[in-house]
Amino acid sequence: MSENKAPHVAKFVYDFTEGNKDLKDLLGGKGANLAEMTNLGLPVPPGFTITTEACKGYLENGEEPAALRDEVSAHLDALEARMGKKLGQADDPLLVSVRSGAKFSMPGMMDTVLNIGLSDKSVQGLAKQAGDERFAWDSYRRLIQMFGKTVLGVEGDLFEEALEKAKDAKKVKVDTDLEAADLKKLVTAFKKIVKKEAGRDFPQDPREQMDLAIKAVFESWNGDRAKLYRRQERIPHDLGTAVNICSMVFGNLGPDSGTGVAFTRDPASGHQGVYGDYLQNAQGEDVVAGIRNTVPLAELERIDKKSYDQLMQIMETLENHYKDLCDIEFTIERGQLWMLQTRVGKRTAGAAFRIATQLVDQGLIDETEALQRVTGAQLAQLMFPRFDEKAKVEQVGRGIAASPGAAVGKAVFDSYTAVKWSRSGEKVILVRRETNPDDLDGMIAAEGILTSRGGKTSHAAVVARGMGKTCVCGAEELEVDTKRRRMTVPGGHVVEEGDVISIDGSTGKVYLGEVPVVPSPVVEYFEGRMHPGADDADELVEAVHRMMAFADRKRRLRVRANADNAEDALRARRFGAQGIGLCRTEHMFLGERREMVEKLILADTGEEREAALTELLPLQKKDFVELFEAMDGLPVTVRLLDPPLHEFLPDITELSVRVALAESRQEPHENDLRLLQAVHRLHEQNPMLGLRGVRLGLVIPGLFAMQVRAIAEAAAERKAAKGDPRAEVMIPLVGTVQELEIVREEADKVIAEVQSATGTELKLAIGTMIELPRAALTAGQIAEAAEFFSFGTNDLTQTVWGFSRDDVEASFFTAYLEKGIFGVSPFETIDKDGVGSLVKLAAEAGRRTRPDLKLGVCGEHGGDPESVHFFHEVGLDYVSCSPFRIPVARLEAGRAATQSTGSDHR
Repeated sequence: MSENKAPHVAKFVYDFTEGNKDLKDLLGGKGANLAEMTNLGLPVPPGFTITTEACKGYLENGEEPAALRDEVSAHLDALEARMGKKLGQADDPLLVSVRSGAKFSMPGMMDTVLNIGLSDKSVQGLAKQAGDERFAWDSYRRLIQMFGKTVLGVEGDLFEEALEKAKDAKKVKVDTDLEAADLKKLVTAFKKIVKKEAGRDFPQDPREQMDLAIKAVFESWNGDRAKLYRRQERIPHDLGTAVNICSMVFGNLGPDSGTGVAFTRDPASGHQGVYGDYLQNAQGEDVVAGIRNTVPLAELERIDKKSYDQLMQIMETLENHYKDLCDIEFTIERGQLWMLQTRVGKRTAGAAFRIATQLVDQGLIDETEALQRVTGAQLAQLMFPRFDEKAKVEQVGRGIAASPGAAVGKAVFDSYTAVKWSRSGEKVILVRRETNPDDLDGMIAAEGILTSRGGKTSHAAVVARGMGKTCVCGAEELEVDTKRRRMTVPGGHVVEEGDVISIDGSTGKVYLGEVPVVPSPVVEYFEGRMHPGADDADELVEAVHRMMAFADRKRRLRVRANADNAEDALRARRFGAQGIGLCRTEHMFLGERREMVEKLILADTGEEREAALTELLPLQKKDFVELFEAMDGLPVTVRLLDPPLHEFLPDITELSVRVALAESRQEPHENDLRLLQAVHRLHEQNPMLGLRGVRLGLVIPGLFAMQVRAIAEAAAERKAAKGDPRAEVMIPLVGTVQELEIVREEADKVIAEVQSATGTELKLAIGTMIELPRAALTAGQIAEAAEFFSFGTNDLTQTVWGFSRDDVEASFFTAYLEKGIFGVSPFETIDKDGVGSLVKLAAEAGRRTRPDLKLGVCGEHGGDPESVHFFHEVGLDYVSCSPFRIPVARLEAGRAATQSTGSDHR
C-alpha cells in the first residue's frame, strides 16, 4: 500500500440516486430500496439517507459524528435546489418526512415523523400554495402530534383524547369531517399539551425540528419495543438504523389524493391478484395505524384509473425485479402517484410455500432459491391444528383474515393483562380497537390478536404475520370497549374480560366459546392420509410436497427420530425418518413393569437381582423386536438405561405418609418399608449428575448385559424372519474411555454368546453419547472404543452452562431473555459459542482417531431450524428429533445445504 494514499473518510449521507438494494447494511432496507426504485426510474420523491454507521456512532458516543451535520446540510441544500423551495420557508415551504429504516423490517417499532418544516408561519404558506386551508392545518396538527409523542416523549393518548373531544364537539365520527377552524383549535390544544408535558414550546425552527427528529429515530433503535421485537425475531442488536429524509408528498389534499399499501400477491394466502388497502384524503400512518377503515385496493381503479393502472405496472416491475412478493407504500397527490417504499413483504407460512413454488413455475427463481424462501418454523406453523368445520359453533363476527391459524383463549383488552395471564398459564386472545407498537409484548404473549379496526396492512396484521400469530383485523361489527374491558357483539351479547373466544385467522371468523380443532391437512399429508395431485388435495399440500421434495434432493444430513415404541417409529417413518437416532429404554420400564424394576432395586442378593433381570429380559426383547420390525432396513440406536434408579420408585413424601399410616394402624407394611429405605439409600442432592447412565451399568451387575442381550436376541429373531434389523447400542453419560471400554467388553461378550446360540451373524455397532464436557474434550480417546458418537445436546447444554434444565426455565430464564443475556433459550437453539464449540471440537477429534466415525445428535436441538444449520456446518451425519419435528428437520437440512448469504426473508 502506498504511504501517500489518502485515508478513508466515512460518508454518512447518501442521496437516493447513489445507493441500491444491496446496501441494506449501510442504508437500511427502506433507504436501499428507495435508492433501487429511483434507479429503476420509478416516481420516488427526492431525498437522502443517513447511514446506519452514523446511528452506531451516535449511540456509542452519545452525540452525532462530527461530520454528520455538514453532510446533512449539503444534501438538504441540494434537495432544496432540486425542489425549488426551502425547508419550512414561509410562503411555499418544503416539508420532509424523517423515517427510520433498519436492515431488517421492524414494522412500527421505531420512530417516524411526517410534515417536518411546518410552523405557525409556514402553515399559512402551505395553505395558500395548496389552495386548501383544511389540508394545511390537518398536516400541522399531525406534525405536532407525531413530534410530541416520538421526539418529546409526550403520552400519545393525550393527543388522541384531544382529537376525540374535537370530534365530539363537532358531532362527527372521523377526523376527515373536521373543518379548518376545528383543526386550528386542535393545533392550539396540541401545542398546549406539548408545553405542559414536555416543558418547552413546540419548535418553530424547521432545522431544529429535523435535527431533533433524526436523533429521536437514532434513539428509538434502543427503545423497549424495538429491543423486544429484535429479540423475538432474532435480529442482532448492533446493526443500528438508517434515517431517511424524504420530501413530503400529500395524500390528505382531498378526494383526488390518498395513500395506500399494496402487495404484489396476497401475503395471507400467496394467491396472485390485487391486494392491499387504500384510503382517500389521508396520510400513510392512517393506513398502518388502522384508525380509519380502508377500502380494498381494487377500488382505486374506480376512484382513479390512471393512478391504478400505473401502480399495477409498477407492481409488476418490482416483483419481476426483486423476484418475490413486494410490499409497497404509495401516495397519490392530486392524481400524481408517488412510491414511498418497497420491500420484500412479510407473509404467512402458507403464502411462503405457495409463492416459492409459483415463482419456480414462472421461471423467476430455481429450486435452490425457493428453499431459501421458506423456513422450518413456517412449516411447523402449517402443522398446527385448525378449527373443525363440522363443529357446532356460535359465530359472532367476521373481520379480515390477516394471519392464519386457529386461536382459542380468554379475551383480554390490554397488553399488561395479556402478559400477566399468559405467565400464569392462561391462553389469551388480545382484543383491541387497533394495536400500536406499545402492544408488542401483549401480542407476543397472546395466542391470537383480534381488532375491530384496520386491514391486512394495519400494524396488527403486519406484526402478527411476521410472528406467525393468528390475527383477525377490522371486525367492525364488534364494539370494543377497552376502558370497561368488554366487547359487545351483534345482538347485544357482551364478552367480558376472561370469557373464552375463538378466532380463525384463515377465514376471519370470530366465535364465542372454545371451538374444537382438527389436524392440519399438512399433517394429514405427512401421515399419508392426503395425497398431492388427488382431486381433493389441498393446494397448500401440493406446495409443501414440492418443497419437501426439493429439500430431500438437496440435503446431506440424514434425519432420524427419537422414538421409544413401534407406534412412534411407524409415525416417524411416515414423516420421513431415516432411522431411529434415540430409543430411550427407560420409557419401556414404566407402567406395569415398574414393579419389576422395584424388585431389581430392592434385590439384596445376586440371585434376587438375577431373577429380576431374567423377568425383564423377554419384555425388553419383545419391545426391540417390534421396534426393529417397524424400522426394518433402517438404523435403530438404542440407548441403555440412563436416568437415576430412584425415578422408578414412589415419591418419598407419599411413601413416608403411607408407611406412617400403616404403622399407626398396625397394618403390614414390610414392602413399603423396604421401598422407603431404598428411596433414602438412592436419594441424591443432584441426581442428574449422580448415579445414572454408564455408572448404573458399572455399579449394578448384569443390568446393561441384560439390555444388550435383549437387543441382540431381537435382532437375531428379526433376521430369522427375513428382516433387516440394523441395531446400534449407545452407552450414555460416558466421561472417560475406560468406562466405555469396560461396558463394551461385556457387550461384545454377550453379542458373541447370542451369535453362537442362534447361529446368526450380528453386526451391532457400539457407540456413546457425548453429553459431558470431559467426553467432548477427550473425544479422540473415546473414539478408540466407539463406532459412533451421538451428541446429547440437552445434557451437554446443562453441564456446560451449569443449568438445571428442570429448574432454570421457570426460575430465571424470563429475566435473562428480557435483559438480552441470550436471545433464545440455549435448550431451544444450540449455543454455538459454548456448547457448539465442544460439539465441533469433539467431532474433529473423534474423526482424527476414527475417520469412519458416524456422528449424530439426538437432543431436541436436532429438530430446531437454526441448530440444524449448525450441525450441517460442523459435518455431522444425521440429526434425530421427535416425530412431529422430522419434516422441519428435513426442510432445514435442505436449506442448510443450499444456504446463500445473499438471501434473507425475515
